[in-house]
Amino acid sequence: MIDWVLCILAASIFADPFHDGWAPVLVLVAEYGFFIGLFAQTPGMYLTRIRCVSWTDGGRIGMLRALLRGGLLALVVPALIMDADRRGLHDRVAGSVITPVVR
Repeated sequence: MIDWVLCILAASIFADPFHDGWAPVLVLVAEYGFFIGLFAQTPGMYLTRIRCVSWTDGGRIGMLRALLRGGLLALVVPALIMDADRRGLHDRVAGSVITPVVR
C-alpha cells in the first residue's frame, strides 16, 4: 500500500493518476525494477522490514527479473496464485521470494 501511494504521487507529475490508470501502474513497474533490482527492497518494503531476494541464493534478483516481477504483479492475478511456499506466480517466474529483514 505504501508503494502504491508513492506511485500515485509520482505519476501525478506527468499524468492524472485518477483518470489515467496506466500511469501509477507504469511507475509501480519502474519502481520495482529499480528498487528491487538494486536494493532488494522498495521503500514500502523497507518500512515493513521485508525484502525480495533470489529463491536460489538469497541475493538480489537484478533489474531485469525485478521488472518482470513488477510487470506480472501489475496484472494482479499472478499474485493470487500461490504455491505451498507462499510464492505467487510472479515470484516463481522471476525466481524470487519475499523474506523478512533480519537485523
